[in-house]
Amino acid sequence: MKKQLTFFVVLLIGVLLIDPLTYATTKGNINVLVFSKTAGYRHESIEAGIEAIKKLGKERDFKVEATEDASIFTEKKLKKFNVIVFLNTTQDILNDEQQTQMERFMQAGGGFVGIHAAADTEYEWPWYGKLVGAYFNGHPNDPNVREATLHIIDADHPATQTLPEDWTRSDEWYNYKDINQDNEVLIMLDESTYEGGTNGDNHPISWYKEYDGGRAFFTGLGHTKESFTDPLFLDHLAGGIQYAIGEGNPVDYAKASSQR
Repeated sequence: MKKQLTFFVVLLIGVLLIDPLTYATTKGNINVLVFSKTAGYRHESIEAGIEAIKKLGKERDFKVEATEDASIFTEKKLKKFNVIVFLNTTQDILNDEQQTQMERFMQAGGGFVGIHAAADTEYEWPWYGKLVGAYFNGHPNDPNVREATLHIIDADHPATQTLPEDWTRSDEWYNYKDINQDNEVLIMLDESTYEGGTNGDNHPISWYKEYDGGRAFFTGLGHTKESFTDPLFLDHLAGGIQYAIGEGNPVDYAKASSQR
């Protein structure tokens, strides 16, 4: 009896020590929507990104649905999802009613993940500007993809736990404007390691925050097809999705305040 009690206590402690974010991704009832509509520049890496996220879903036990059809932005269709990923979206992609439905999804406790050109999206929608955390303000050209060094600011977040403290990689490095002060910065871009940066010493490239009832994560990485086969980037992205999932609870529209 003593042995059984001891085993039960040890098991209970082990369960309590499990990171709730990690636990959420193993429950098998998590649904992630990947939205990749473009109304401006279209990244060639979108299809590779969709396949990579689907593969992450199989590995980490969450279901993935991908679409470019904005008519999915209704309460009836969104309520089954835990997270919405904006994968290299560009320009104006949602009408007024669809924007309201996105707001209500977050207010209901949903999660958001923005990848790269998600910052080049919906410039006239202030709520979205705060959600994504900053807007695109140009990038280097000739070449637009170049090597640079990133510095991990917060190594304890799921999106950075496996990354080296100083991470050198090639990507298209956006400059940003309207950077939100409430962003919790995860990674900074070192402008001394490449040419074409305009943000100076304050050049965040990935961040997260709680926003309007939900959880938001953004990464400025992910321009190239190669990104979506890079194990470190995929760990980074998976950790961001994990954060956005949170405890994996269904969205609760009773908490939503934006008027339909």
